[in-house]
Amino acid sequence: MNPAENLSSLRSLMRQRNIDAYLIPSADPHQSEYLPNHWKSREWLSGFTGSAGILVVTQSFAGLWTDERYFLQAEQELEGSGILLKKQQIPHSPEHIAWLKDHLPKGAVLALDGRLFSIRQVQFIEKHFNAAGISLDIHTDLIDLIWKDRPPLPEHQIFEHDTLYAGITRKEKIEQVRAAVQKQQAAWLLSCALDDIAWALNLRGSDIECNPLFIAYLLIGPNTTTLFTPATKLSEQLRRQLEKEGLRIRPYREIETALRSLPGSSVVLTDPESTNSLLHDCIQHTQVIYGNNPIREQKAIKNPTETFHIRHAMRNDGVALAKLFIWLEEQLSQGNHVNEYQVAEQLKTFRALYPEYKGESFPAIVGYNANGAIIHYRPQPRTAATLYKTGILLLDSGGQYLNGTTDITRTIALGTPSAAQKFHYTQVLKGHIALASAHFPKGTVGIQLDALARAPLWRNGLNFGHGTGHGVGFFLGVHEGPQGFAGSTVTSRGTTPLAPGMLTSNEPGYYLPGHYGIRIENLLLCQPSAHHENFLAFDTVSLFPFDLQLIEVSALSAEEVVWLNDYHDKVFEGLAPGLNETEKQWLAEKCRRV
Repeated sequence: MNPAENLSSLRSLMRQRNIDAYLIPSADPHQSEYLPNHWKSREWLSGFTGSAGILVVTQSFAGLWTDERYFLQAEQELEGSGILLKKQQIPHSPEHIAWLKDHLPKGAVLALDGRLFSIRQVQFIEKHFNAAGISLDIHTDLIDLIWKDRPPLPEHQIFEHDTLYAGITRKEKIEQVRAAVQKQQAAWLLSCALDDIAWALNLRGSDIECNPLFIAYLLIGPNTTTLFTPATKLSEQLRRQLEKEGLRIRPYREIETALRSLPGSSVVLTDPESTNSLLHDCIQHTQVIYGNNPIREQKAIKNPTETFHIRHAMRNDGVALAKLFIWLEEQLSQGNHVNEYQVAEQLKTFRALYPEYKGESFPAIVGYNANGAIIHYRPQPRTAATLYKTGILLLDSGGQYLNGTTDITRTIALGTPSAAQKFHYTQVLKGHIALASAHFPKGTVGIQLDALARAPLWRNGLNFGHGTGHGVGFFLGVHEGPQGFAGSTVTSRGTTPLAPGMLTSNEPGYYLPGHYGIRIENLLLCQPSAHHENFLAFDTVSLFPFDLQLIEVSALSAEEVVWLNDYHDKVFEGLAPGLNETEKQWLAEKCRRV
């Protein structure tokens, strides 16, 4: 990968085609957060590996816009590339659009590959540039012309996700979705988001690292359901089973033809946030209704079978973490050299002891001291830092299990922590407890709850530059919409009402660049409040102790001490059955009451 050469090739094509600016997002035709290698165009062109960011290229300028989670990482990865880091002030906000309006002259041409931009994104761009006299070309894929060794589309096998775990059959889900589509006065649903498709059909794949998904489109009509995916991805047995249930299978690339063939009288419901703009062109002859995909809403509410299995997965995940930290303490005590990468690999080994384990839910973030301040740091074999019995370690990791998806972060002291480290950790913990113990009226949205986790830090003039929480799937994406805890309304995380059955992360943090990072994360299951009618509350389902060495107990309120002790009692009760006697003694010490 040579960003300078890639930029030169791209600019040459732009000159040939009279293109003044070109946009390269981090996206695929399904608006996925994590991408198959085939669509990692921005990463290939720039060298920046973060999951969020958009690249703007003109003849005299190349800039990458990304948010605070990636500032340190982007500075390192863009060095010497000729690409300037543009630091977003608000995560996910289209600040590059304002830059383009200021720097492109009237009559300029802005081009992009419309498959990689949603309907809503293109509508936003058109609105701003039409008024400025700038033309928009959404039918130009320049990357495919210069990426000579571009990886092919993935063709990994699709497999069943058993109803034993899913709780609802494929037929039942499709019927529920079809009824919800009809309530919106539509007859057809075009579904493009890969996690929505996988959930609706009780199918899973492995086309994307750490995500049990497969590339496909789904078209649900009044009487038909059609899955567009490469035929080679289905075994003969699975194909026959799907067809027996009335599911039609068509090649992945035939989606455009199928949409153009719909009768003009058809009423098509589609989500403008997840449907790409080129597919939008294919249904312009029909009546289009823009709305939320009902699959997304149904998927977010975990059913009783899913919640039962989630709790089981969390226990197994906590046991794996206990075994890891016991192993780490032993290695350091014996004077053995262990680095960040080895910790990540060893954790995979312990998680793999469970037959339900299918891999990581994201590459583990193992940040020792200063590396912990790089919010999405991923250790590499050759550059991973060696751990010593001093400083602090941040470990953010998760597993994909047939019975659930996990995501948990712990920050631990490897030696005697400093007063500053204890102070910062305790403020983060206070925010974590405040959100975990919240009771709130039905209809409350994420932006209203986000401040609870930040308030202890704010009182001390501190903050963190990422959202406080995101939805989590069930053997699906570790980042799942629509709900979450966010400080703005730019995404649905801040504006979606919390509802019983939603599984959401609680992960406040604090980062001191060049020194250390602190983050504490558990998953919360939303449920009716036991104390107030028409109110909701959270049950913390992740199970692993907090590091008592890092807590200033005197800075906790009486209520916070009760919460902490009750949580540690719950952790010990949940994890002890999976440990031997020596491991139980270790856990008992970590869960001792304060």
